[in-house]
Amino acid sequence: MRSSPIVRSLLAAAVLATSATCLVSPAAAVESVAQASKPRIMILATGGTIAGTGASSVNSASYTASKVAVDQLIAGVPELSRVAEVRGEQVMQIASESLTNDDLLKLARRVSVLSKRPDVDGIVITHGTDTLEETAYFLNLTVHTDKPIVVVGSMRPGTALSADGALNLYDAVSVAGSKDARGKGVFVTMNDEIHAGRDVTKMVNIKTEAFKSQWGPLGMVVEGKNYWFRAPIKRHTTQSEFDIDQIQTLPKVEIVYGYENAPRATVDAVGASPGIQAIIHAGTGNGSVANRIVPALQELRAKGVNVIRSARVPAGFVVRNAEQPDDKYGWVVGHDLNPQKSRILSMVALTKTRDPKELQRIFWEY
Repeated sequence: MRSSPIVRSLLAAAVLATSATCLVSPAAAVESVAQASKPRIMILATGGTIAGTGASSVNSASYTASKVAVDQLIAGVPELSRVAEVRGEQVMQIASESLTNDDLLKLARRVSVLSKRPDVDGIVITHGTDTLEETAYFLNLTVHTDKPIVVVGSMRPGTALSADGALNLYDAVSVAGSKDARGKGVFVTMNDEIHAGRDVTKMVNIKTEAFKSQWGPLGMVVEGKNYWFRAPIKRHTTQSEFDIDQIQTLPKVEIVYGYENAPRATVDAVGASPGIQAIIHAGTGNGSVANRIVPALQELRAKGVNVIRSARVPAGFVVRNAEQPDDKYGWVVGHDLNPQKSRILSMVALTKTRDPKELQRIFWEY
């Protein structure tokens, strides 16, 4: 029996609807897969200039740090959703010059916990630039993961003309979500450059190209793509003998600065502070120590306080047994680590040993 024109029209419409559904579904499925395949990045906020605000758009150097919450930071860079599935957590809200050892431990423990989660592919930490390099190096030494950890800040608040925080954050998320960044330790991404957390230091206080590594950056980020030029060879993260999950407290280590006419009294005062385990001497040139300071450091070493010779100059490295007979005195040299990073490594190392020979081995390897 032949069907009527109305029935045939209804059947044709049904076929077309079914075909349309079949055509749309694969596209929707592809889009769904693409969304699911994006790396899952956790942004931990700690404060700093990247979370700062100025009184007007021309205030790039005078502003109030640590005002903007992590959710606002993320919302201010909607482009992040193109490269990753991003979540935020406010760990603390502190200008970085005020961070303490307890804050370092708190942050590192949180990073360690998150790095073990299967739904986290990488971690970004927003941070004030003043001590950013110290935090990055501490994480590099103590968090056991091959997942990318990126510490990022900005030199200008988000309210300023030509603010650098948004692009720095975008680059950090891009690096943290990249498979080619795995296993290379902790990074600092600033001004389009990818730096090793161990090597980088803040060299300028009012320019966006403030962070430099004397051995050069590891690579660059251009429009969300990584370009690598070298890899770190010092021990870090999964290769480290130190583990934040096993560190309860950090030993007391202080820095004494060398300069013309520096008095012995400063060293004596610092050395007499309760619980001190090591002194970093930020010497001139090749870690030089003034003749009036040498006896004070020798006396401290005799009392069990370790002495680490570092240098206040921004590049080069301290040569062992040059300027001072380190073997004879039982002193340690900080190699190419600046005074503040020498302090970080000393604290971590002293959780394992107080033997100066072992400490020197650690300074060579890390």
